[in-house]
Amino acid sequence: MVAIIYSGSNYADWRLAAKGRTIASFKTSSINPFFSDEKYILQLLNKNINLIHHAEEIKRIYFFGAGVLSTELKNTVINGFSLFFKFAKISVEHDILGAAIACCKTEPGIVSICGSGSNAAWFDGKKIKPNNYGLGYVLADEGSGNWLGKQLVKAYINESLPDHLRRKFAKKYDADRKVLLDKVYRQKQPALYLSSLADFFIDNPDDHYLQSVLMNGFNKLIDTYVLPLRKQYPEAKVHFAGSIAAGFKPYLQQAANNAGFEIAFILKEPINNLLTYYSNKN
Repeated sequence: MVAIIYSGSNYADWRLAAKGRTIASFKTSSINPFFSDEKYILQLLNKNINLIHHAEEIKRIYFFGAGVLSTELKNTVINGFSLFFKFAKISVEHDILGAAIACCKTEPGIVSICGSGSNAAWFDGKKIKPNNYGLGYVLADEGSGNWLGKQLVKAYINESLPDHLRRKFAKKYDADRKVLLDKVYRQKQPALYLSSLADFFIDNPDDHYLQSVLMNGFNKLIDTYVLPLRKQYPEAKVHFAGSIAAGFKPYLQQAANNAGFEIAFILKEPINNLLTYYSNKN
């Protein structure tokens, strides 16, 4: 049996499969070694009945997640899994590689993640070429759910959010300056809170102000991450993966058109394509 996991900042998607058949499909809390130590990972695994039931049957694990940026961080996930999955060979890689495999399979291409966070990379059909992107929710994540949430919070506190949106935002989130700043600066994992605010854009799809924020974010995403890669690989296809990319597809496509290229593929959730890819390999 194989286990495939794709973990963003909000949750981890799991698929368990054997002999080409899906045995279980479920979500858990996210696993990010920046925030999740080995003890946390073990506790998380011990809470899931699917994993408890199949732990000894799982022989291969393919994990792709945000935050896997170094050998030390990768080993945090491997060690946490090893405490629970006694008989499994464990592969841990960054989520951008998982998105690349899901979008491109074995073909080369440019792949950008735009979900709760954002990133991009060149995929040669086997591996990701290292770059200086992926600076996380504080310094980067342009165009992502986290970035969109930050724009809302700043506009609300600075009173630059239009009045009709300000009233809706205050009602939906019981928001005031003290509450918002507490959630951002004092509570754990503020990126989860900020990215959850992207729902406000979904709730108000026809609002011109929010549409302009979306376009600004996607323009920044493309300018910062995608266009530098296109200069290096001008003939490469460009793919996007993630909930924000898929949820606001028309705006992302418009931003790409404005930048002079077409998007080959937009994938909301990489997990099912990863399941197909690895089920066929085992």
